[in-house]
Amino acid sequence: MARKRVVVVTGVSRGLGRALADELIERGHRVYGCCRSSQAVQELRERHGSPHDFRIVDVSADDEVRQWAEGLLQTGPAPDLVLNNAALINRNAPLWEVPPDEFSRLIDVNIKGVYYVARHFLPALIRQGRGVLVNFSSGWGRSTSAEVAPYCASKWAVEGLTQALAEELPDGVAAVPLNPGIIHTEMLKSCFGADASSYPSAQEWARRAVPFLLSLSRQHNGQPLTVPFGT
Repeated sequence: MARKRVVVVTGVSRGLGRALADELIERGHRVYGCCRSSQAVQELRERHGSPHDFRIVDVSADDEVRQWAEGLLQTGPAPDLVLNNAALINRNAPLWEVPPDEFSRLIDVNIKGVYYVARHFLPALIRQGRGVLVNFSSGWGRSTSAEVAPYCASKWAVEGLTQALAEELPDGVAAVPLNPGIIHTEMLKSCFGADASSYPSAQEWARRAVPFLLSLSRQHNGQPLTVPFGT
């Protein structure tokens, strides 16, 4: 029987994060999840009881992430897998029309949030001598499109940050920048409109993604990977 894992997932209120949490738990793994929505946290707590744990955390706030990580690590085992999924996308617009506060919030979540989660969970992975940190990138972290320049900038940053981090990690621990692929989520609808419905749902994607994510190990350290989702 496959070993049951402890998995941290950020951004579990909806989309990929919610689908990942549900699929991981369905497969018997323990999930520690966070998001900013109190309603989503309540729903997840009611649906998935102990030993799973869901908290209200803004990943763009270093102190909130620190308190979340410290609380989990004091009362339970260190994670085997950390999925840095939480992210925002800007409303479609030329760069010069993106409001400064929208740009700043996106950078705070998509880049600083990734850093804060890594900062507070990686030491536990290093102490136990194993574990994988997956920082969610995007196809737009390796290519570009008009009217999503802030999002592209943040995901290109995730790619560089993760590959540099991978060079710093000791044996047994890995960091992977991951392009999840194109999935029908609210985020995709914000930029693709009605065309988003032609892509797989988050739930369909999670059924394929979870086994792939659980297969990652030290040998994948620093590799820019993409979830395989063939027809």
